[in-house]
Amino acid sequence: MSIFDAAILGIVEGITEFLPISSTGHLILTSELLHITQSEYLKSFEIAIQLGAILSVIVLYFKKFLQIELLKKLFVAFLPTAVIGLLLYKVLKTYLLGNDIVVLTSLFLGGIALIGFELLHRKPLEATADLENISYRQSFLIGLCQSVAIIPGVSRSAATIIGGLFLGLERKTIVEFSFLLAVPTMLAATGLDLIKNAGSFSASEFGTLAVGFVVSFIVALGSIAFLLRFIQKNTFIPFGIYRIVAALLFFFFVMQ
Repeated sequence: MSIFDAAILGIVEGITEFLPISSTGHLILTSELLHITQSEYLKSFEIAIQLGAILSVIVLYFKKFLQIELLKKLFVAFLPTAVIGLLLYKVLKTYLLGNDIVVLTSLFLGGIALIGFELLHRKPLEATADLENISYRQSFLIGLCQSVAIIPGVSRSAATIIGGLFLGLERKTIVEFSFLLAVPTMLAATGLDLIKNAGSFSASEFGTLAVGFVVSFIVALGSIAFLLRFIQKNTFIPFGIYRIVAALLFFFFVMQ
């Protein structure tokens, strides 16, 4: 993988990490377009680079991480993904990451689900409007929804946002909770992968990872600002349409 490839993947990661379109799925498909050879390092890169985007959340929401009660709820939400991810780590790394069919199917079906949910969803009269008012039950159920996103192409953001809206959270509230929940989730995922694989990385591979990390951090700052503005007047239907179109275009014009 070249420095140019790492920078492109960093841009893709920064843009897609917090949008409901699957950053992992886009990284896999972008790697395919760039003709980057599938390898254990690439799979690790696609996991670890997400930590750069997550750092942007820590910078922007630093004060939130000082609230003990909110941290407890994030921990409760993190638990389902931690347990399921740890149990299925080998399956994920061996059979799911790098699998174009899994990604495209998840993108396509996820797009349909996103559109369908938005068309049927009605905001409750007393929606949870503040992060501090999210219950432990809601936190755990949102975490269960997030665990589905270990399948590449599903989108961690989409799973948590749909789950939160279904459970009665305001749109801005669940989007911000999804941002915050990404921090322990991706710290754990990246840490686990680096513990298992970092010893096999060369100096140049650490260099390309650093480039992707920095680029994704910078781009993600803008992506977060965009999403917070977008949700003020829009639903997630455009993202659902994008997912369907992207999956079909890639399937018919790249994989054939």
